[in-house]
Amino acid sequence: MSDGVAACCTATVLGGLFPSQSGFKVATTKNTANRTVTLCAKISHNLRRFQDYCPNGLQVEGRAEVKRIVAGVTASQALLDRAVVSSADAVLVHHGYFWKGEDARIMGIRRRRLATLINHDINLVAYHLPLDAHPQLGNNAQLALKMGWQASGRFGAQEIAWQGSDSRNETAAQLAVRLAQVLGREPLLVGSADRQVRRLGWCSGGSQSFFEEAVALGLDAYVCGEISEQNVHLAREAGVAYLACGHHATERFGVQALAAHLAEQFGLECEFVDIDNPV
Repeated sequence: MSDGVAACCTATVLGGLFPSQSGFKVATTKNTANRTVTLCAKISHNLRRFQDYCPNGLQVEGRAEVKRIVAGVTASQALLDRAVVSSADAVLVHHGYFWKGEDARIMGIRRRRLATLINHDINLVAYHLPLDAHPQLGNNAQLALKMGWQASGRFGAQEIAWQGSDSRNETAAQLAVRLAQVLGREPLLVGSADRQVRRLGWCSGGSQSFFEEAVALGLDAYVCGEISEQNVHLAREAGVAYLACGHHATERFGVQALAAHLAEQFGLECEFVDIDNPV
């Protein structure tokens, strides 16, 4: 892949993203190694365009060679424990560690999580906004693929949110039923349930701040992970359907797609573990 998070993670796996560190690698051919050099040249630009809340890429360094990856949405203790049981060499997630503004001390839960990784020599690789935005492997791209939406553009801060069309010409209530089938979680529908959804916006995770822009764009519906108190009133007054589908539920597909891409490209064993999260 020429750019984006897949290239970033590929190069990270091969140790090229962090030349000043020992990093880690997979067994590769000469052609694969040459391709990685090309990918590395594009990585800095691809990540710099995101003003993110955490470091993207390798967050905790483990063993030098990676053959087996456990992937999940969040680097919780439950996911780490599963990685240990599975003898994983690396954990690949959307939500990693070291978020801006959080207490930096290594104590309590944080100490236990980091100790699990370090004591078992497991690498932690995390991609946040790049994994939301990637045009093929990202959460928003994968949600559109599974729902059959045709993307036509982006909006919101850093163009994270997507907009497009739905050729089914269904109502918001009917859309909610399909979303429940795809996501395995019934969405909260606020606003006009009877509105025909021809043009819609969507953004995985905590993206409720983009709703006002979705209304201004004249969209019929907005699909995202979370909802805030003010969104309810705006949806009712604007007559735009707001569907809150769950932060976790809307962010499961990107990391699965990325793990599958890595497995195909490098012959890695990749296991996705869905740790239940109701929000």
